[in-house]
Amino acid sequence: MSAVRFSGVSKNYGPVVALAGLDLDVAEGEFLSLLGPSGSGKSTTLGLLAGLIDADGGKIEIAGRDVTALPPEKRDLAMVFQNYALYPHLTVMENIAFPLEARKPKPDAGEIRRKVEVVAQALGIGALLARYPREISGGQQQRVALGRAMVRDPKVFLLDEPLSNLDARLRIRMRRDLKALHAQLGSTIVYVTHDQSEAMTLSSRIAIFNHGRLQQVAPPAEIYDRPANAFVANFVGDREMNFLDGELGVQGGVPRFVCAGGSVALHPSAAVLDAGKLRMGVRAEAIAPGRDKGDLRGTVALAELAGPDLFLTVRLADDTEIVARADPREFAAREGESVSLAFDPARIHLFDAETGIARHHGAA
Repeated sequence: MSAVRFSGVSKNYGPVVALAGLDLDVAEGEFLSLLGPSGSGKSTTLGLLAGLIDADGGKIEIAGRDVTALPPEKRDLAMVFQNYALYPHLTVMENIAFPLEARKPKPDAGEIRRKVEVVAQALGIGALLARYPREISGGQQQRVALGRAMVRDPKVFLLDEPLSNLDARLRIRMRRDLKALHAQLGSTIVYVTHDQSEAMTLSSRIAIFNHGRLQQVAPPAEIYDRPANAFVANFVGDREMNFLDGELGVQGGVPRFVCAGGSVALHPSAAVLDAGKLRMGVRAEAIAPGRDKGDLRGTVALAELAGPDLFLTVRLADDTEIVARADPREFAAREGESVSLAFDPARIHLFDAETGIARHHGAA
């Protein structure tokens, strides 16, 4: 049985389509991230699931029960918000215990304390129970917010960008802690983020949205290696994907992508594609800059040293720019130098030039 099921769920705000006929299942114990740019529909999806927004159509089920028309308090969910929403006048103990204190009938004091202490120990904040929110760090406040959700033992956790207020290093550490906590609890988590690195790191699967429509739902590796369309390919990754427009050709029995700047060798499996206009997509790590051998040539327009990586923006003869990645200990180039670009055929993606739908994924 799915922990959560959306069946044809839609939401409009006047002429604006916030969510269009969403069909999506979340498995029990899964960590599903809802990922997309602002206005893509991910937050609307979470709000509909939480009962904070009313659906215009379709059905929402939690553990097989239709909750579409139920208020939030009847859905057996727990939500952790971006700003944590801790009560400043209550201690950590009192903040975590608050959902239990509000229950009817209320558990006895000993049972409440026992549950709070168990949750606090699991989160590593057992020594902070007597403190107030202002007396603990941002990462610790985030754990308190999680504890307040966990103590209710809900069917599903909803997390709305809970790490966005933390600094970069703490966010990375909290990703690790969240992943470990999910493995320990085995709970179902629906997680909203605009940060694709968070989604790739934490998720069992990722659901990517754009303009109110679900684009693809798959495990992180599949999202990265086999994007369903050009939007997904470009949205996921530390840097934007390189795109070139052209068509399929054959030279010496080898399929090649022919574009204005020359041609690029493709994986032999691309030979099954029909001729026609295509858009080639390739990530920076699949392009090796060099001095002589390569598929295309150009001039370095920008050289960026990013720790262990050197990113070169190379301008081709038709003014198209391609970003390639190199190891600065093995290859160096300065702006204005001529370089060659060797493309890895196994990691080249081909998309329909008009629809953007994926036609071929290298060796995958």
